Amino acid sequence: MVRMSAEERRESVIRAAVTEFSRGGYHGTSTEAIAKRVGVSQPYLFRLFPGKQAIFLEASRRCCRDVTEVFRRASEGLEGEAATKAMGEAYQALIADDPEKLLMQMQMYVAVAAAEAAGDRAFGEALRAEWMEMYDVANLAMGADVNETTQFLAYGMLVNVLVSMGFQPEHRVWAGFYEEVQPR
Repeated sequence: MVRMSAEERRESVIRAAVTEFSRGGYHGTSTEAIAKRVGVSQPYLFRLFPGKQAIFLEASRRCCRDVTEVFRRASEGLEGEAATKAMGEAYQALIADDPEKLLMQMQMYVAVAAAEAAGDRAFGEALRAEWMEMYDVANLAMGADVNETTQFLAYGMLVNVLVSMGFQPEHRVWAGFYEEVQPR
């Protein structure tokens, strides 16, 4: 049996954390469940990460970075409406192919709001920075048109909510969407 390096093990913890946190949220997921999914002990998990919050932050960062990279690749060499359409379709494919990414995003928003309500601003600051990177990539692809970027991300968030709620593509709630942003 080939042994994993600490970096490979860390990567497997992040992937497992996305799976577990996307299903159970920050407060509903134990580090024991993450360790079990990876096949390591909790003490080993805490050699890789200082605590549960650090694991959640890395899982959330990974999710944000994956979305940002999808936007970056989809819009490469495109401008304006073509970039917007390509990013929308690429994001739609991402959440259809990997629904854990969508659920992790939703859990991230809830965890940041809960931390803020409890007076922990640092938790949200790190994740807001990742989100702003995603915003900036989309904004630049749209020619730095703030109104277009806002509309694109607003539609995206509505798509997130409707897909998370389980609205099927044929449901009347989708009728007001542009055809290209309706779920697959």
